[in-house]
Amino acid sequence: MIAWIIAIVIIVLLAIFYVSAYNGLIKGRTYVQESWSQIDVQLKRRNDLIPNLIETVKGYSHYEQSTLEKVVGLRNQLMNMPAGDHQKMMDVSDQLSNSLKSIFAVAEAYPDLKANDEYTKLMEELTNTENKIAYSRQLYNSSVASFNLKIQSFPSNIVAGIHHFTISEYLQVPEEEKEAPKVSFDK
Repeated sequence: MIAWIIAIVIIVLLAIFYVSAYNGLIKGRTYVQESWSQIDVQLKRRNDLIPNLIETVKGYSHYEQSTLEKVVGLRNQLMNMPAGDHQKMMDVSDQLSNSLKSIFAVAEAYPDLKANDEYTKLMEELTNTENKIAYSRQLYNSSVASFNLKIQSFPSNIVAGIHHFTISEYLQVPEEEKEAPKVSFDK
């Protein structure tokens, strides 16, 4: 009789462990998905601001048409990209961010544009959105780290293997952004 009780207690404890490990993996995967969703929301927000920025800048910068076309092209590419390839989406997003910096630089040549209230508001919104994208990327990579740790740690790795949980990929920083900026003191 005692052997049966011990066997039942062991089975119940194993079941509790199994359910707990499985639910922890589901929770981790959900956090990864939710943190990607935050990036996606900020990318959409930036994409919605760009047409207004382009229209505002267009009236002032007659000679920077190629910069504006590049921004519009990258925005369209980002909007039409399939949702599954997060790293490719972030690579295009990084190119778009760099192109937006070019528009900020263009404004330096047009004092009237810098003084334009609409332009100032858009620049502020875009800067805030870029900061939110950077924060969301950090949150995503943190969520991925936590989830991947659960998948690789014993004994939850057994449950992860049974249910085919897979490692999530971190968002990588482009190689050119890892390089130190080139500074010149020549006049």
